[in-house]
Amino acid sequence: MIKALNFLSLSFLLISTLACGQNKDYVVTISTRHGDIKAVLFDDTPEHKNNFIALAEAGRFDSTQFHRVIKNFMVQGGDVFGKEGLPAEEWPTLPAEINSKYVHRKGMISAARQGDNVNPQKRSNGSQFFIVQGEKVEEQELVTDFTALQKAAFQFMQFGSQQQFKQDYARLYQEEKFDSLTSLLYSKRDEIAQTLNVKLTKDYTPEQIKTYAEIGGTPHLDFEYTVFGEVLSGMDVVEKIAAEPTTSEIPNSPVYMTVTVERVSKKKITKDYGYIYPESN
Repeated sequence: MIKALNFLSLSFLLISTLACGQNKDYVVTISTRHGDIKAVLFDDTPEHKNNFIALAEAGRFDSTQFHRVIKNFMVQGGDVFGKEGLPAEEWPTLPAEINSKYVHRKGMISAARQGDNVNPQKRSNGSQFFIVQGEKVEEQELVTDFTALQKAAFQFMQFGSQQQFKQDYARLYQEEKFDSLTSLLYSKRDEIAQTLNVKLTKDYTPEQIKTYAEIGGTPHLDFEYTVFGEVLSGMDVVEKIAAEPTTSEIPNSPVYMTVTVERVSKKKITKDYGYIYPESN
């Protein structure tokens, strides 16, 4: 009986420990001379989350910089392997964990990567990340596949019935009235799509459309890069970093970072930052 009771007690302790662990998460703190950025990383991008936490706990992000800054776009940093002197061709990469529910709205954290021409699998850089700043985007611009629209428009204007459209396009282009040219293409989008039987739109949820219109972001990166975290607080710090004077996108005065992680209860994270976990919805 004593052995059975001991066994039951140990089982209860193990279950309680596991439950406690499941109710906690990591809060990331990125400290800079402009202040602190607090963030969480997503459980459903485990390769990226685990890798980031391991680098942070080992102190390997410390003394890296936000080395690429583009105002109204994003701030990029965390070049661990460059700091450590590893040749670029030997930098580790991570498998893409692209999830359609995560878009590049303002405040999201995404993994940097090389272009499709040398990286068709969209594998992420093993350390570098960027935080989205971006701008507000209206629905028409957001849901239109503009690259596909331009390509289809050239095919469409070859029809004899579209000579006026062809002339208007050429005139606006020559006059460098690119806003008007864009409006012209938008106005013809649905007609072109129907005539050529092609899809010229992107799939976004109503919530994502509303978010881009009200908060902003960089939608042209969506479904191409792995979004793996979200800023909880400190977007004012991101704004200050994005406003740094730069030369060739590099801040004139280095913006160094130190990165730490802390295990915190999910309940406290929700209370302190208003972050809602999926299981709480």
